[in-house]
Amino acid sequence: MIPRYSRPEMVAIWSPETKYRIWFEIEAHAGDAMADLGVIPRENAQAVWAARDATFDIARIDEIERVTKHDVIAFLTHLAEIVGAEQARFVHQGMTSSDVLDTTLSVQLTRAADLLIADLDALLAALKARAMEHKLTPRIGRSHGIHAEPVTLGLTFARFHAEMARNRQRLVHARADIATGAISGAVGTFANVDPSVEAHVCAQMGLTPEPISTQVIPRDRHAMFFATLGVIASSIENIATEIRHMQRTEVLEAEEWFSPGQKGSSAMPHKRNPVLSENLTGLARIVRGMVVPALENVALWHERDISHSSVERMIAPDATITLDFALARLTGLIEKLVVYPDRLAANLDRLKGLVHSQRILLALTQKGLSREDAYAAVQRNAMKVWEQGADFRTELSADPQVRAALSEPEIAALFDIAHHLRHVDTIFARVFTNS
Repeated sequence: MIPRYSRPEMVAIWSPETKYRIWFEIEAHAGDAMADLGVIPRENAQAVWAARDATFDIARIDEIERVTKHDVIAFLTHLAEIVGAEQARFVHQGMTSSDVLDTTLSVQLTRAADLLIADLDALLAALKARAMEHKLTPRIGRSHGIHAEPVTLGLTFARFHAEMARNRQRLVHARADIATGAISGAVGTFANVDPSVEAHVCAQMGLTPEPISTQVIPRDRHAMFFATLGVIASSIENIATEIRHMQRTEVLEAEEWFSPGQKGSSAMPHKRNPVLSENLTGLARIVRGMVVPALENVALWHERDISHSSVERMIAPDATITLDFALARLTGLIEKLVVYPDRLAANLDRLKGLVHSQRILLALTQKGLSREDAYAAVQRNAMKVWEQGADFRTELSADPQVRAALSEPEIAALFDIAHHLRHVDTIFARVFTNS
């Protein structure tokens, strides 16, 4: 991923230095286990560990790979140059390349998941804070983009919090699912490496042994992991889309913080655009675009092929780096989002009371009108508001059929916004209990 959309800690997980360090640790831990079994001499295993502080020469490994056309062999050759050919002759004993590659990928993905979970925790805290701040700040709820009935801005933040809390649960599960390692040798039968070696390496690397691994770890695990990232990305876009709508000039209920010196347009000095939200929408597309290749990686030929390899070399770093950046950006956006309560109130009243139509409908049915007659009475008065700019309450009060059923004080009471907010505490208790 390009530096513009990257953060250092996540990038470091996918650096060549980190990768080769993990490769080394897997080989060294495997050597310890083999020495315990008496398969290799103890001094050889110890000699490998003596190189633990060595700096691997990436240029040298690349030079060897240009000849061998094999990345793991290139690394092992370089390791032997550091350790010494005689001391390193038992390295990789009974193992196959996938043992190193797949186990390393699991380590990297679990580390990436830990960062993403921390990102989600920060976002959840920001959403909760804004939800509590605007718990009872009224706004108009919309369906199909059209004014519907009153809600609160706090409820908007609360539902995003609930969605991201579900995403956190999904990611925790996906992390557990991907945290398996395999040191099972060619075609996964343990023919030349004892299962206890796998158990030892996995324990040291923070993984659990894959129950059955053929020559690779089954890719349904990876598909689930990347699908989870795709769902989280879609939730990011869900929030970003709401903010983009709120910042539209005709709406302007909230807007992204506009920092001193910031410019909105090279041509129009007045512009203040929702650039962060739009950027998040684009980044979400990138992450989602990596889900289908991960799903297609599940079907491999027999005990292994490498059709998945090139895909994962791209999507593993790019998806996690992009999502890490997007979550951090969204957290900052939520924390600094500028809210305009007066504009929220003005938009709520824009249709001159139409948002209370359902309450009038229900009240008329309670007074004995059929639902069809009640609906027709309310709708004909509502259309005068749409078409003539009339005041809904005034029109209702002048309607003989409505007034035959409802008194003026009863009509007035049905326009009380408090009715729509009376269960906000109940909803908040559902969302934020134990959060």
